[in-house]
Amino acid sequence: MSGANEQLEGGCLCGAIRFIATGEPKGIYWCHCESCRKHSGAPVSVFVAFDREAYTVTKGAITKFDSSPGKTRRGFCARCGSTLTCESLPVTKETHFHVGAFDQAARLRPTKHYFPEERLPWLHTSDA
Repeated sequence: MSGANEQLEGGCLCGAIRFIATGEPKGIYWCHCESCRKHSGAPVSVFVAFDREAYTVTKGAITKFDSSPGKTRRGFCARCGSTLTCESLPVTKETHFHVGAFDQAARLRPTKHYFPEERLPWLHTSDA
């Protein structure tokens, strides 16, 4: 990543939703929690965090679901089901995008692990 004016584009699998995030992410991290595994269907999720004001949905609308009422809201495409976002409640100041939703996901390398105690025992990452 190179600066405050950088723009990262992304969207869902079918193209019904597109977004642009501007500036440096607030963080890029692995999440090992069971809730993220259930939502994504993957053994671990990687999120890219942006302030709510730092992104714009440019096409379509992200459908939201309160997966843990009062605590966590998840976003997805209602057409193709792509997992897109995760937000903490009750006040949403940041939006965490699934790294795979970005067009240039390879540029976004995670640097932290959240909920490592919930990591699946057979999952090994090169940095842990």
